[in-house]
Amino acid sequence: MKSYYISNLPNELGTAGLPLDHNPIRKPARVHILALGDVGTTMLIGLRLLGGDVIRSIGICDINKQNTQRLEMEINQIRYPFGGTYLPLPPVDCIDEAQLFDCDVFVFCASKGVPPLGAQGDVRMAQLEANRNLIGHFAALARQSSYKGLVCIVSDPVDPLCAAFLDRSGCHPAQIQGYGLGVMNARACYYAERDERIHQYLTEGRAFGPHGQDLVIADSLIHYDDTLSRMLTEKVIHANIAIRDLGYKPYIAPSLSSAALSILLTLRGQWHYGSVYLGSAGRGAYFGIKNYMGPDGIIYENEPICRPLYSRLVKSYSNLCNIR
Repeated sequence: MKSYYISNLPNELGTAGLPLDHNPIRKPARVHILALGDVGTTMLIGLRLLGGDVIRSIGICDINKQNTQRLEMEINQIRYPFGGTYLPLPPVDCIDEAQLFDCDVFVFCASKGVPPLGAQGDVRMAQLEANRNLIGHFAALARQSSYKGLVCIVSDPVDPLCAAFLDRSGCHPAQIQGYGLGVMNARACYYAERDERIHQYLTEGRAFGPHGQDLVIADSLIHYDDTLSRMLTEKVIHANIAIRDLGYKPYIAPSLSSAALSILLTLRGQWHYGSVYLGSAGRGAYFGIKNYMGPDGIIYENEPICRPLYSRLVKSYSNLCNIR
């Protein structure tokens, strides 16, 4: 039986993949975060508590200066009592826009027009146009500063916004990663723990593609079942709607699973879920896959894939390329 691979995806569009042979990470890193809404604030707490081994300091920038002043005070007041041999807690400082790219890691959490509770459809894609214009402004600042560090895109829709930042910033494709797939994997695990039919996802499954409608969940790479995989995919895609139906915005798990934990794994050079660039300079997309940052650049999992799963990945990847 013929096997297929993630690395084949650019060939489906008649192009070759750009090499991801670039590592922009410097440690311990100075991390700067743009926008401290629900997502940015929750992520900030996670980075402060868990990132002392790879983060030297955290700068925060928000249009609401009182918010950043409040967070500078509150987050720096999170600390262990009595000293001891605990993981260091990186200090948090307020910064302004002119300082945003004086860092090693830039995290984009800004967003315009967050859909209200009760919004229907794929609320992530509803934010694309407003956030594409917003990210273009900061990508231009990165170009002006000749930024050489890591860019972490957290705002929705993650994957197209990564491509928009690449187009305007002059950055190497491997400098930019999108952080939306981590929570999709976490949601798949949540449902797999509660349903014996898909329990194999916990040890054999994978998540691929965007943080949104074209997500692909595979129940197993070893014994792929298309029906079960599509069923689990639908559960994961609509998990955020289930939270909204309860009257809450679903930001806690994304802020920690997709953003804080995945960014820390990136800095540590460990496997994580993130969107990396697949394709040529003129034709390609950021696509969510399991990957890590090696000494010489991004390494992504490229295991054999059966034809039914590969067909789903081709459709997802092609749709992302067309958005760009």
